[in-house]
Amino acid sequence: MQRVTFRQWAWTSFPLVSNPFAKPTTDILRKDAADMSMNLGLNEVHAPLLQRVREMIRDEVMPLEDEYHAEISKEDRWTYTARQAEILEGLKAKAKAAALWNFWLTDSERGFGLSTVDYAYFAEEMGRTPLGAEVFNCSAPDTGNMEVFERYGTDALREQWLTPLLEGEIRSAYLMTEPDVASSDATNISLSCVRDGNEYVLKGEKWWASGAGDPRCKVYIVMVNTGVADAPKHQRHSMIVVDAESAGIEVLRPMQVYGHDDAPHGHMHIRFTDVRVPAENLLLGEGRGFEIAQGRLGPGRIHHCMRSIGQAESALEMMCKRSLAREAFGKPLAQLGANFDIIAECRMEIEQARLMCLKAAWMMDKGDGRAAAPYISQIKVVAPNMALKVIDQAVQMFGAQGISQDTPLAMAWTWQRALRFADGPDAVHRRQVARAELKKYTQERM
Repeated sequence: MQRVTFRQWAWTSFPLVSNPFAKPTTDILRKDAADMSMNLGLNEVHAPLLQRVREMIRDEVMPLEDEYHAEISKEDRWTYTARQAEILEGLKAKAKAAALWNFWLTDSERGFGLSTVDYAYFAEEMGRTPLGAEVFNCSAPDTGNMEVFERYGTDALREQWLTPLLEGEIRSAYLMTEPDVASSDATNISLSCVRDGNEYVLKGEKWWASGAGDPRCKVYIVMVNTGVADAPKHQRHSMIVVDAESAGIEVLRPMQVYGHDDAPHGHMHIRFTDVRVPAENLLLGEGRGFEIAQGRLGPGRIHHCMRSIGQAESALEMMCKRSLAREAFGKPLAQLGANFDIIAECRMEIEQARLMCLKAAWMMDKGDGRAAAPYISQIKVVAPNMALKVIDQAVQMFGAQGISQDTPLAMAWTWQRALRFADGPDAVHRRQVARAELKKYTQERM
């Protein structure tokens, strides 16, 4: 039997690849050189701003968290109690007065001039507390929706919706997922949007409309099907702006995440029955929904992932303090079992995930969303899974108290578990990562 060398096997097994043993091409060398010049640090100009955010979260926001959440079930769950409104609006007013507001505007004359990398550090700090993002007007889905209005909205739409959103006066929702189709393949989206004179008529259902339960939610951005069946599948969908109080909109129920309804924010199941929307509310034109969606979702995924880093940091801090303060069998918990290893693993996994997130943010800053996409898919898998592991270990350190309402850990775990579906499930993102990797070695469409 003839002996086949690895070199021969590789050459015959991958005929579409140029010689795998050849020296790197000039393009590859250029790419390697560019990657070596990455700057993942915070611009020193913005360091004082970040420190002010950090101090406000520590001194003003966190001390009010427990009182805020204790108010949720006292009256109607889908309204804010007087004390909740006082806490939230008071913190927002302080942040706004201190010019700690709308950091997410990374490429806008209205913003602070932060890069995506810079903002990542702010998102991490805000992720340490459930109230953090909203206090500084940097909450999802509003940030993504405001980006859509700023990039693609008409002057009239900006005046009507973007201005009050930027001021923190109203909230919004982004409606994409549907109950009757596999929305992980967004080309399945079926809510119909048919032109009728100067209006579009919407018919169908959406669910997991995050934020639509909030009484301050006044506007939806909705992914709709406007295309004919024989159009290219990525040109059949559009984005349209819908007033949340339009006739024909019915909120059927709040969806629950592991038994939690996340009131008053909520994740609503909504029916559209012959909802009439002005034709000028369609963004960019028919068939351009995916173009808008990718522009919206890319930065948003980075923001989500960096907030996950912040949540993991909070969980690790709680874990460490608990392990030193609590004793069993005559020793601090830190010295029992494998807790040293557990704490070390948590720290290392947080650091790894953070660097991956910053790399994705840096790729986004280079201005090529398509090139950044595989890196964003990587972190969309890595960051929530890492945060889940860290939070779960923190729960173990707290024992039964960790799964109770006495710590924020149980709720944090459900948020991170839900994030493995939000903005695309793990399997879809893994597929994108694998396709990008295989594309280096074959010309076939994978």
